[in-house]
Amino acid sequence: MLLPFNFQKDPYLILDFSANNPDLTPERRPALDLTDTAHFTDYVFGKLRHAGVTVGVGGYNEHRAIYHRSAHFGDAEPPGDGPPCDGPRQIHLGIDFWMAAGTPVLAPLDGVVHSFQDNNRFGDYGPTIILEHETETGPLYSLYGHLSRTSLNGLYERMPVKAGEQFAEIGPYPENGDWPPHLHFQLMTDMLGLRGDFPGVCSLAERARFLKLCPDPNVLLQIAGL
Repeated sequence: MLLPFNFQKDPYLILDFSANNPDLTPERRPALDLTDTAHFTDYVFGKLRHAGVTVGVGGYNEHRAIYHRSAHFGDAEPPGDGPPCDGPRQIHLGIDFWMAAGTPVLAPLDGVVHSFQDNNRFGDYGPTIILEHETETGPLYSLYGHLSRTSLNGLYERMPVKAGEQFAEIGPYPENGDWPPHLHFQLMTDMLGLRGDFPGVCSLAERARFLKLCPDPNVLLQIAGL
């Protein structure tokens, strides 16, 4: 379990942030100002209210149309010592869970704290925690982005975390990287030497490489429709 929500029983909304979403086109009236986080938040949670649900979910391997809101996704930062990415980053490498700030985040597997930090700039993860898990095929890492700043209090590297234990919470904007409240959940098989951070979005040219490094989290979560 990752969140206090039963995806097998309770209704949820799959949110599309690709160019296929007509709300994200320039022709939408009134235009959706993604650089205004309050406006963006009203849009996301208005969608949830209209659907009669409290959770929106989706995004793995989605070619998104929302990252022009921040220069962070045009800087093509290389992971570790790798070469710069080729072009702007648009391919989402995790699953997003759009839920109210303060929602508890639970460890899906036994593990330890690998690293953590506040990636504090507009459009970034904000407070971030990475857990390390031992599996039959070797280490697996899980990343939790857009947390509250208090989620980092008292943490230390190699701190044990049990499956089902709350270790963080979804953060409010602006401290969560200035996004509508949500959890970015991502798996990695190799940290590429990074600590407290890992690319959550890659360029089209790097898509195949990063999808190999970042397997679909839904293999673990088993959420229908994703």
